Amino acid sequence: MKLIRLLLKTSWKNLTLAMLTGLISGVSNAGLIALINISLTNPEVPKSVLASSFVGLCLLILLTNAPSQILLSMLAQHVIFDLRMQLTRRILAAPLRQLEELGSPTLLASLTEDVEVISKASLSLSILCLNIAMLLGCMLYLSWLSVKVFLLLVVYIFLGFSFFGFLMGKGRRLFELARKQQDRLLAHFQTTTEGIKELKLHHQRRQAFVREDVEATAAASRRYQVAAMTMFGIVGGSAILVLFIPIGLLLFVLPLVSDISMSIVSGFVLTIVFMLMPLQMISAMLPELMRANVAVNKIESLGLSLAAQTTELDISLSSYFKLQQQKLELIEVTHAYQREGEVSQFILGPINLIFSPGELVFIVGGNGSGKSTLVKLIAGLYIPESGTIRLGRETITEANREWYRQHFSVVFSDFYLFDRLLGFERDRIDKQTQHYLKQLQLDKKVQVKDGHFSSTALSQGQRKRLALLTAYLEDRPIYVFDEWASDQDPMFKQIFYTQLVSELKQRGKTVLVISHDDHYFYLADRIIKLDSGKVEYDQHPLSLAL
Repeated sequence: MKLIRLLLKTSWKNLTLAMLTGLISGVSNAGLIALINISLTNPEVPKSVLASSFVGLCLLILLTNAPSQILLSMLAQHVIFDLRMQLTRRILAAPLRQLEELGSPTLLASLTEDVEVISKASLSLSILCLNIAMLLGCMLYLSWLSVKVFLLLVVYIFLGFSFFGFLMGKGRRLFELARKQQDRLLAHFQTTTEGIKELKLHHQRRQAFVREDVEATAAASRRYQVAAMTMFGIVGGSAILVLFIPIGLLLFVLPLVSDISMSIVSGFVLTIVFMLMPLQMISAMLPELMRANVAVNKIESLGLSLAAQTTELDISLSSYFKLQQQKLELIEVTHAYQREGEVSQFILGPINLIFSPGELVFIVGGNGSGKSTLVKLIAGLYIPESGTIRLGRETITEANREWYRQHFSVVFSDFYLFDRLLGFERDRIDKQTQHYLKQLQLDKKVQVKDGHFSSTALSQGQRKRLALLTAYLEDRPIYVFDEWASDQDPMFKQIFYTQLVSELKQRGKTVLVISHDDHYFYLADRIIKLDSGKVEYDQHPLSLAL
């Protein structure tokens, strides 16, 4: 089971020790049953011997049962912690294109529901292992009582549980179908929160959305969950019956066809009755364990396998500025991807461009021309299918792509604004932060204390200014602004183009601006126009005016 693999990967030593102590505890439980049976059927054995053995076994159970559960509980908590950290790191390390294709609802479902399901199953493993150990101990005792009767019992149980295996397989497939509905349900919840204004303003749209999307998906999830739990309910109920049938055979049939000792019969009956409790507990945990297995499979199906190790590359930050005066080149670069709702692939390129330090470049073009895709490709977020990207003398490969990305400060059109300044030395940035807040006309609305913004509940234009402030503080060689000025008022739009961008250019930064503001094109050193993924022209604005 993949959940056990996770436990082994976390700490195989602790798991082995916990399993060993659990097994000893289980055998000790079986030993108690044996003592009880001997006490009832064999009066010749001295009661003092039986009593001392009983006390000894009770102490052994106490000394092994508690450590086993404690070790497994600690191990489960380690697994939960490692799982959360590893999944976060794997998402951060995955290619951006892959994450965009998966979508945030799918990723959120794994980070929340899948992790929660695996966590619950991990915590119940201590009880599961103890009950399995008790069953194994009981089976060992039964084999000691009578090998022939034990083998007959094993064959019978195997045949009975083969049918249960079929039901559990069907239940697992139903859980998988229910899990798929969870992705859709989270997407609907995201629509609810992000489209709340539009839904409130249109009664028919709201009713259709609730009825056709949310209710239909939730009902499908409920249907699959109920069907799956029905399968496991049948397994749990029938498993008890499977053990009661041999009790009847032992009591009423076997003595008629075989000359078997009543002490053996009573030993088997007493032990099987004792086995009912751990079997019931295991049956009750099966749905949870199966859901956990489905959750692990789901995470791995996203390309975020939990079996492999994730390592963080050691990046030398000091090397950024050595390349401050180096050119950035794209040579025959192409990138293809499938746009949602389109049959054919969108192909960007081949692109041949050179960007120099101290250069201001405007990237223009119609909607869907490939501007945002190009800047993500330039920044190393998308991986080219062919061609070469070179920074200075360094050719960018998978080995140094993370290092390459650290040369860019980007404010995307769909930017995310963190509520604090992460990754900065606070003592160094305090004065700079106040300076930029004033320059961005935010000093009366936002304060920075201990690296935290006092508020991010601002207009979209003001939030973009805070994102620009963060980019300023990064002080990297290459700046990219994806339609940054689109949410600014006319006055601050002028400040952005004539002062802020010009200041970066004077500091020797390479500045790339995606823009539709043709009134400010004259400020650019070059204008690159894209059309359907191809560079239509790359010229100085004066040459375009002629």
